Amino acid sequence: MSIPESQLQTWSNIGATDLPQKTHTSIRTALDSFKGWREPITYDAYLSGSYINSTNIHGNSDVDLVVELTSVWYSNLSDSERQSLKLTDATYSWDTFRQDVIAALTQYYGSQYIDTTGKKAIKVLPAPGRQKADVIVSSTYRYYEKLRVRAEGIVLWTQPSRDKIINYPKIHITNGSNKNSDAKTRGWHKRTIRTYKNARERIYVNKPHLKDKFPSYFIECLLYNVLDREFGGTYQANFTDTLNWLSSELYKDSANDMVCQNEMYYLLRPSLVTWNLADARLFVSELVELWNNW
Repeated sequence: MSIPESQLQTWSNIGATDLPQKTHTSIRTALDSFKGWREPITYDAYLSGSYINSTNIHGNSDVDLVVELTSVWYSNLSDSERQSLKLTDATYSWDTFRQDVIAALTQYYGSQYIDTTGKKAIKVLPAPGRQKADVIVSSTYRYYEKLRVRAEGIVLWTQPSRDKIINYPKIHITNGSNKNSDAKTRGWHKRTIRTYKNARERIYVNKPHLKDKFPSYFIECLLYNVLDREFGGTYQANFTDTLNWLSSELYKDSANDMVCQNEMYYLLRPSLVTWNLADARLFVSELVELWNNW
């Protein structure tokens, strides 16, 4: 048997969006009302992840929120290049900003609602009218080529290992919207992401040992590489066409050239912000098995 058309259509539907926006507004209020910033600074707080990308599914509970220090920025420039551009060191650092953000959230919500034990994010625990939020404290990052800014993203350091993480969430959002446009996949790109994510949840039910092995971010990136012409038709045709394409391409040498949705990293090459070929192949094979054994 195959997965019914009606099931795939249900899986393609977007999840709730009201509570994530209220959570964002609440956290923004917590930061804006804080009077203890150690220096005059500017920052931006914005939704990231599936909610802002319109790829959230029913049952997803965590909200990803980036808090980006914008008055201080980091880059890939060498010391000599920085000197040639007459750039000077800031007195306020990302580490200080992280401490201040923790203080702001703690003052507003109470320490019982703030969890700082995560490697990348500060967790604001849920309460009535507010979802659990992963607050990603970061600073602006500028990637230069030939002394000109090629792309702008964010940078942070994991705790306590101090691994440097550079990513490009706003470019990810823009590229996803372009892929979803009428000129490309006619709205099928994001529908397909939601379908794949719901299928993943069904896989987790049947095989709980795979839980968290197929992150949503990497599913989005994987489908970003599927040719536009493979999307569309019926929900069954869309699922099988995109899945067959991936089943073939992931076993070719060209899989090494698949990119993240931000197009700043190769998706399946080793780094702190990328996936791996074995897990990508496993995910696709599990989808094929789900289809064949429905």
